[in-house]
Amino acid sequence: MNKKEVAHIRKQFKMDHDLLNIYDILNVYITKETNEIYHWERHPFELVDREKQELYMGNFKKLLTGELDQKLFELKFQEQAEEPAQVMLHQALVTGDPEEWQDLMLLLVERMLVDAKYERDMVITFVRGQYYLPTKARNDEAEESEKNEVFAHPFILCSVNSTEKQRKTLLFDYVEREFKYNVIVDPVVKLSTPEQGFLYPSVTDNYSDVNRVLYCTGKSNFPDPHFVENVLNGERSVTALEERAIFEDIVKEVAGEQLDSATIAHVYEEINRVIEINEESHEEEPPKLDYKDLERVLTASGVEDLTSEKVERAFETIVDNKNYEMKATSVMPKFTSKSIKIETKVATISVSPQDLRYVKQVNFQGRRCIMIEVDEDVVIEGFTLTTEVL
Repeated sequence: MNKKEVAHIRKQFKMDHDLLNIYDILNVYITKETNEIYHWERHPFELVDREKQELYMGNFKKLLTGELDQKLFELKFQEQAEEPAQVMLHQALVTGDPEEWQDLMLLLVERMLVDAKYERDMVITFVRGQYYLPTKARNDEAEESEKNEVFAHPFILCSVNSTEKQRKTLLFDYVEREFKYNVIVDPVVKLSTPEQGFLYPSVTDNYSDVNRVLYCTGKSNFPDPHFVENVLNGERSVTALEERAIFEDIVKEVAGEQLDSATIAHVYEEINRVIEINEESHEEEPPKLDYKDLERVLTASGVEDLTSEKVERAFETIVDNKNYEMKATSVMPKFTSKSIKIETKVATISVSPQDLRYVKQVNFQGRRCIMIEVDEDVVIEGFTLTTEVL
């Protein structure tokens, strides 16, 4: 699944969209004290109050918002799982019986409660429906009508949301002319910030892929292992944060622990060039770096005494797989090509990768200092700094 396919699906989650049909919605309330189902209810989505529909649509769109490998993870199902979730989800996907779908989703909720302890009451929402994606042909024939160029995709979407108690407030009663203490015991479901969830099935080349599921987490780079492995029976996925750490370890293994700023700048410029070429060629799959690509990047950046064998050996040492491929977008600093953060105890400095060459660590009077070459006067809060001669 690529970001273009995710974006297309996400955009359909709005009111009265003619390429999206939601048939049923199931809400399940979990109490933190008992860790059990306290209440559940299923309704045809079209019979839900319009104001509630709008809240749900916003929640679903928020759930599907984020970068792949940071907040959204396409997972393969484990092949040897007992009572595999894939079978349960596929049966729920193809059944035309709302009650059977409901029962299968409640079984999935039971899985969520095993060996899990929630800090707050939780609400788990399921919907089943159908959306439409354009065929490959439509990308080349933009003038054709969308409805003539789309395929229907049945889907199941799950959103897990926490609740919170309403704040105590003081009200003024205009009729009685007195101040009143307002006590509301009903918890608020935080639909604006889903904790996690999933979309089944995933999409590959604009076709439904029943062998994969799109897992969504509310916290970047921190997927819930229990939900991924025990509830969905998904295979462990490498986050962008983890992949960046792998990249750093491999480069240190090849080039050493210390690099000058110009070399670091060149490395990120080369990787950014790979990303830009991929975007210009309109490739749907994100660019990846294997050991040969990394050798080329490091050689172009001025790293000396470099050989294919040395880079290949570093891959085997760090990830135990010489054919491992890293996503180029994941290894860029802070997962963006726009800035690199230099963090110290006294300051955090952000610079673009191409300007990193102007930053140096120097020894001045026995102290380590960061020196930044600039072409203009430095202005702080409207005051121009004086220029000192060292």
